Amino acid sequence: MEKEDTSNTRQWKKCGPCMAGNCNHECYITCIIGLYSCHWEATPEENSRHGFCCCSLILGFLLVWEGYELYLHWNHKILIVLVILICTFFMAVLCIYWNDRWLTFGLSLKVFAPYLHLSCITMMVLLSYPVAFYLVTLEQEAIFRRDKITHHKRKRSKIFSRLTKLRAAQVAIGLPFFFILLCLCVVPWGYYSPCLVEKNKLGPKPDLFGHRGAPMLAPENTIMSFEKAVENRAFGLETDIYISIDGVPFLMHDHDLRRTTNIMEVMPNSSRIQSSFFYWSFLSTLNAGKWFVDSWRQPFHNMKPLSEADKEKARKQMIPKLSDLLKIAKQAKKYVIFDLNGPPPKHPFRNTYVRHVVKVILDTKIEQHLIYWLPGFDRDYVKQKAPGFQQVGRLSPVEELRRENISIINVDYKRLFHNGLRDYKAADITINLYIVNKPWVFSLAWCSRIHSVTTDNIELLRQIDYPYYFMVPSYYRIMWLFLDILTVVFIFAIFCFHWWRENQIEKVFESSSSYTGKVRGLPHCYSFAPRTWGLLFMSLTSAE
Repeated sequence: MEKEDTSNTRQWKKCGPCMAGNCNHECYITCIIGLYSCHWEATPEENSRHGFCCCSLILGFLLVWEGYELYLHWNHKILIVLVILICTFFMAVLCIYWNDRWLTFGLSLKVFAPYLHLSCITMMVLLSYPVAFYLVTLEQEAIFRRDKITHHKRKRSKIFSRLTKLRAAQVAIGLPFFFILLCLCVVPWGYYSPCLVEKNKLGPKPDLFGHRGAPMLAPENTIMSFEKAVENRAFGLETDIYISIDGVPFLMHDHDLRRTTNIMEVMPNSSRIQSSFFYWSFLSTLNAGKWFVDSWRQPFHNMKPLSEADKEKARKQMIPKLSDLLKIAKQAKKYVIFDLNGPPPKHPFRNTYVRHVVKVILDTKIEQHLIYWLPGFDRDYVKQKAPGFQQVGRLSPVEELRRENISIINVDYKRLFHNGLRDYKAADITINLYIVNKPWVFSLAWCSRIHSVTTDNIELLRQIDYPYYFMVPSYYRIMWLFLDILTVVFIFAIFCFHWWRENQIEKVFESSSSYTGKVRGLPHCYSFAPRTWGLLFMSLTSAE
């Protein structure tokens, strides 16, 4: 009986060193081939040869790495081509139509960068557990393979090939992980966030221009809208001006009247005609508020519901004249900035619309310094006729602004932050940004010491008393260093734990060589990796 046990023990010791390559490896190859070509039958490795295919890179690379020819199933080929075409189409659409959103995304990184950095380090700590598990497992497998070289001299070349693959897998997994981790640990030295600033260097809160009044509280470009903006302590009022065919400047953003008036009910056949070709006697009869209240789709997705009194007032709004707005601004001492849209060809005021608007403004007796003059056409005449107007420029070079004696610019916030904000601030140029509706964008403008912003969401931005995501640099440095140290300790502990665990399993595997009464009848050609055999032995022992 003792002889039989001794022979069985010798038999298992003989099979043990070759137990890492056949069963598990064959299942692994069968799985990859099945996923790649829909053939779920094992392929003998002796008949394999290298092939080439440009599809299914991951599975294909694994098969080529193992020395198998690639036979991609037609279903997979069609699916891959469709996925590539669909992804290419949507990427092209995103690049063309989401250009502004990409710029906004880039700006958001400036605001959220410190918090994103801390979150990424935390994620790397969580990811280190499976990475450490896999790297330690590969290292144990490599040690086991290296020990086999001394016992199997005839199979040295095959074992060396397997060792090379194991080391390559370790490098492919470990090197990117530690490189990314190192970059995250030192990246704060290389980026700049406006929201990391000392409290004594934080500028004053930017002033607010009501974009077309308060369009989230009342119909845009109406008297009610501008009154709501004044109620919310707006610094100034922004609007758009067209000139009727009989020379009356009125407030309207669109080139036609379909979106914000009831012209489709009154005169549907003329609804697509430009608004400048209508007489003021007709324009003054159109309703400019019902669309805001009765529309099935709200103009802004996050606007608050109106009270019944505001709904009733909104339904009665008409198209206002420029002089009506100037009366409100004059009474409330509010600044006015506007886009002046030139009349179309064949319009009687095509060439004189600027001078005509200047005359209307001066006739209202409003203080000249309350007018932010934005139109660039015929600016020399405006400077001569109304020297008190504050001249406002666009996103032009600093030298050009100085040459025209312009000290204020009105620019899109997405363009400004990507086109030399520091140059304008160094030149002491007053900056107004449009259209700022999100609190994080407003906070970015605040931390960047922007003077004013134009907004639709004046009620919300008025309530912000401190910039969001603001952080003192010293506090951030403490958090950064503390988290870096904690990350190193945690990752080191995780690797030590996995190494200890694998060593425990290896000890169980070594002790299992004398355990022959529980498992019998295994073919000599099949085997398990050391870790798998150790787990199997532990499970059998616990089951007993």
